[in-house]
Amino acid sequence: MTTRTAVNPLTTLERRALQSITTPEGSMLIVAADQRNGMKAAIPDAPGGSEAITRDELSAVKADLVRHLARHAPAILLDPEVALPSIVDEGVLDRDTALVVGLDASGFETVDGLRYTRFVPGVTPRTVRELGGGVAKMLYYTRPDRQDESSRVFDEIRALVAECEAEGLLLIVELLTYQLDGESDEEYAAAFPSLVADGAALAVAAGAKILKLQYPGSGEASAAVTAAAQGVPWAVLSAGVDHETFIVQVSEAVSHGAAGAMAGRSLWKDSLSYDPARREELLTTRALPRLRELADAVDGRR
Repeated sequence: MTTRTAVNPLTTLERRALQSITTPEGSMLIVAADQRNGMKAAIPDAPGGSEAITRDELSAVKADLVRHLARHAPAILLDPEVALPSIVDEGVLDRDTALVVGLDASGFETVDGLRYTRFVPGVTPRTVRELGGGVAKMLYYTRPDRQDESSRVFDEIRALVAECEAEGLLLIVELLTYQLDGESDEEYAAAFPSLVADGAALAVAAGAKILKLQYPGSGEASAAVTAAAQGVPWAVLSAGVDHETFIVQVSEAVSHGAAGAMAGRSLWKDSLSYDPARREELLTTRALPRLRELADAVDGRR
């Protein structure tokens, strides 16, 4: 990872936590497995359909994803509702794989046309510590053309950054922009690169120290995001695109200042099965080679 002077400098504890989620070359690389309903939908052979998958069955799928895929990555992002604490307590998580804990609950609420996420009930930065994590992640929906430093989302980011710093946790701020009701596809597509960059600037102004962002669409737009982040490292999220597309996006973003990637469905969306033996086969022969290609991409070898 290229060293820059960030507008929001890391504490010593946060710096050590950042090292734990990076490759030996210093690039962020995290396998995202905090999805709940999205992961169920990626299990096509479940008896009774994906909706019939129980919490314990989904936990077993996540455990295998950790065993056969995430142990080959610097870090894994897991949820505190299904995966934790069992994956830690049962010794599934490899000692050399850092644990990132997602704080956000599934779904969102809409207020005056804007989306807001919620915390998993009862989960706080202290909970992350109790679950064995050294890094927290929270998702926020942003429309910086309608939200500024007086907005609810700005206050929410600022408050959580402070709470995590007090707890000695590194916080990854994930941002998703979205299409407004009544906004045409063409209008949204034209605004999208600026929405990603301006969202990054808003989060950085709120104190964010690590960002997880959508690919803004091009190398030029990635450079604009890097400038907006003012030295704060940002990683590209996969947003469910296919692996080949994501590799191109990551390579382009990294060459224009991105610090790595956090990938979920692009790695494993077609590599899960209800059957444990089939699941192991798919994760080791299909998803793992993708992870290795992604490591090459974040480290600039592609």
